[in-house]
Amino acid sequence: MGNMGSTFANGFINSRFILPEDVLIYTRSQRVANDSRNIHQLSYRYVLDSELSNRDIVIIAVKPQDFNQLALNLKPFLKPEQIVVSVMAGISIEGIKEKLGITKVVRSMPNLPTQIGKGMTVFTASEELDRKELFIIQNLINTTGKSVYVAEENKIDAATAVSGSGPAYVFYFMQAMIQSALDFGFELSQAELLVKQTISGALGLYESNSLSTQDWIAKVSSKGGTTEKAIAFFNQCDLEKSLIEGINKAKEQSEYLGNKMNQE
Repeated sequence: MGNMGSTFANGFINSRFILPEDVLIYTRSQRVANDSRNIHQLSYRYVLDSELSNRDIVIIAVKPQDFNQLALNLKPFLKPEQIVVSVMAGISIEGIKEKLGITKVVRSMPNLPTQIGKGMTVFTASEELDRKELFIIQNLINTTGKSVYVAEENKIDAATAVSGSGPAYVFYFMQAMIQSALDFGFELSQAELLVKQTISGALGLYESNSLSTQDWIAKVSSKGGTTEKAIAFFNQCDLEKSLIEGINKAKEQSEYLGNKMNQE
C-alpha cells in the first residue's frame, strides 16, 4: 500500500460512506500497520485470500511495474461483478481487463493534494459500469477532493500532465519567487511566508468569483507599474509558451510510459 492507497482508504472512512471494518487492505510491507498514515488503525493482510472476493470494490494502488506480478496473484480471487479501481499510471483499461479477467474497470489519475482532502482526480471507466456504479465511485473519489469524469481514456494522459504533475509546476514557480525574495535580503522564513500567503491569497481571489486569470492579471497590473514590467519580461521570454511546451512534454512522457507498460 502506497501513499495513494492509504489516502483513499482514510478519505473513504472519514466521509462516513464506509466503516473501518468494511475496509480490507492487502500490502506486502509488514511495516505499514504502525505507519502514521494508518489513522483509523485498520487491519492489514499480507497474503491475498478468499475474503477479497466478498468486496464490492477493489482498489489497486501499486507501482505500474509491479502490476503484472500482482495480476497473477490477484486474478483467482476476483469475481465478474466486482469493480476494480486503478490509481496506477499508464496501465490501460484494456490491459487491466485482460490481465485480471474482469470487465468493470475504473482508471483514475489523482494528484498529491488528495492526501489533505484537496486533491484533483480525473477518472474514466469501462462501458460495463452503469450510471449508479459511476455515481458511487465518484462520490468515493470526492472524499479526497474533487473529481472530473471523462469519457475518453486518452484524456487521462492529459490529466496526468496538467493536474497530476501540476502541483510540481506551482512549487517550481514558488521556488523562483522564494529565491527572488532571498536575493532581495529577506530571511528564508520571511521569504517562504511572503510566497505562501501570496499563492494562497491569489487562489482565494480566483475562487471567489468568475473572473478569468487574465482579468486578475489586469487588476493587479497598472500602466507603467512594477507588475506590468514583470509580465512584459515574461512575455518577451515566451514564458507562457515554454510552460505549455513543458506540460506537453509531460503528456508525451505519460503516453510513452503507458504504451511501454501495456506492451509488456
